[in-house]
Amino acid sequence: MSTEIEIILRLLLAAALGAGIGYQQERANKPAGLRTHILIAVGSALFTVVSLFGFGDSVDPSRVAAGVVTGIGFIGAGVIFRGMRGDHVMGLTTAASVWVTAAIGLAAGVGWYLIATLVAVISVIVLMIPRVKG
Repeated sequence: MSTEIEIILRLLLAAALGAGIGYQQERANKPAGLRTHILIAVGSALFTVVSLFGFGDSVDPSRVAAGVVTGIGFIGAGVIFRGMRGDHVMGLTTAASVWVTAAIGLAAGVGWYLIATLVAVISVIVLMIPRVKG
């Protein structure tokens, strides 16, 4: 299989898996929904394939993964906020879904198709669990 086809498959898988998580979040009326999760997954995968295939052996691809993890932390922090009265924090699960979607994109980007798919399925199942209010 040609390198270009392999890269396309990795990006499409990342988009599909991000869409699965994003769709669930969209249905739950979360601030980060379908489009956000697709873009995060595809962006993470693209950064990964560029670092793997774009620079040859002169660049350590793990540095890109570290940068994605750091950068996505800032996006995740943006969806966390205090409630109107300031007595509770909201958005932690949405921030976690953004974070795991970036990890799924990285996994798809390095070609770990089964692992990326498994984590996406686990994530959607976890996000479907109703919140216990107590």
